[in-house]
Amino acid sequence: MICIILCAGYGTRLYPYTINAPKALLDVSGKPLLSYTLENLSEVEEIKKILIVTNDKFYNDFIGWGNGNSKIEIINDETRTNETRLGGVMDFALVLEKFENEDILILYGDNYFNFKLKAFVSFFNLNRKPTLALYDIKSSERAKRFGVLEISGNKIIKFEEKPANPKTTFISTGCYLFPKESIADLRAYIESNKNKEGIGYIVKDFIEQGKEIQGFIFDADWHDIGTIEDYERIKREIEVLELKRKADSSNNL
Repeated sequence: MICIILCAGYGTRLYPYTINAPKALLDVSGKPLLSYTLENLSEVEEIKKILIVTNDKFYNDFIGWGNGNSKIEIINDETRTNETRLGGVMDFALVLEKFENEDILILYGDNYFNFKLKAFVSFFNLNRKPTLALYDIKSSERAKRFGVLEISGNKIIKFEEKPANPKTTFISTGCYLFPKESIADLRAYIESNKNKEGIGYIVKDFIEQGKEIQGFIFDADWHDIGTIEDYERIKREIEVLELKRKADSSNNL
């Protein structure tokens, strides 16, 4: 299994924080946001390689952050501005061409989640179907900002990207697993003229084709950094979570 982390966005809604720094490396409670994801990934034994796709503007920032970790490779998508960005699907395509026979975990780099990725992978291994991590945001108004999913049991039956009137409050968290058996279908989507903005559009297309997509529902903390308000909130909330985690660890010694 390989892990691809998409970090090529320009974070324009977070200016001035992201004028000279990528969202995924913003400081949260004393360390870059992406470092929390890396710690979570370290528990997943199946991961052989972590490939981080970024843009040319922030490429050196990620090189400096990942320096010394032999498991990490930084991929430059060669774009310099938000207007010339490739979109999540084509950034993913830069990496997919390197692999023929591996399961693929895709993560968005601007998310914080404290559910165990190890549990997500274990759930995926039970049926080896394309799988998404879902979160109940419990607010139709907030759900409008995300990919919204309708489910039946663990099966996803419909996907809508940023709907005006969400039918549920289950949202995609930018956390996807595709078995190696799906690689041909992924390549077919990439070669089509369909929407290339985000991986969610691939999921939507798969569902419309009748392919089975599984949903891993978790109730741990999850945050996406989309706006300045999100960033300020996540800093406060993660600081509390980290203090609690350290206290729990000390009590277990």
